[in-house]
Amino acid sequence: MANRHPEIKYTKLFINNEFVEAKSGKKFGVLNPTTGEKIIDVSEGDKADVDIAVTAAKAAFQRGSPWRNLDASKRGKLLQKLAELMLRDVAQLASILTLENGKPFMFAQFEIMMAAESLNYYAGWCDKIVGKTIPTGWETTLYLKNIRFDL
Repeated sequence: MANRHPEIKYTKLFINNEFVEAKSGKKFGVLNPTTGEKIIDVSEGDKADVDIAVTAAKAAFQRGSPWRNLDASKRGKLLQKLAELMLRDVAQLASILTLENGKPFMFAQFEIMMAAESLNYYAGWCDKIVGKTIPTGWETTLYLKNIRFDL
């Protein structure tokens, strides 16, 4: 059942695995689309915050970084844990989504459940090494693996 006044714990930007205020200190009000009433003030990120977030994301994939060194199966388990937490808190999350978007609670619940299902799906692929094996006609085999180099 929808909670008409859900507790909103996090109003800051999530950058480099922590909640931080916007560099500018600016905030903006999130409004209930039904009543026009302000629900809460949240940090308003700008270019400086985006630059910091992109730098942090790029650093996460540099050689030797904890994320890059994390075993693929453990990455999958982290995604599964996030999905598990989303399903555990589906009523709370859907209540916030309903309040902020004005969508029916049932649709908000469905959206959260589908997001969790997607996370579980992709979690299953984390430790699957995929590529193509191409016969060359010579006494060798070509193995092709796509790797993303930039962010």
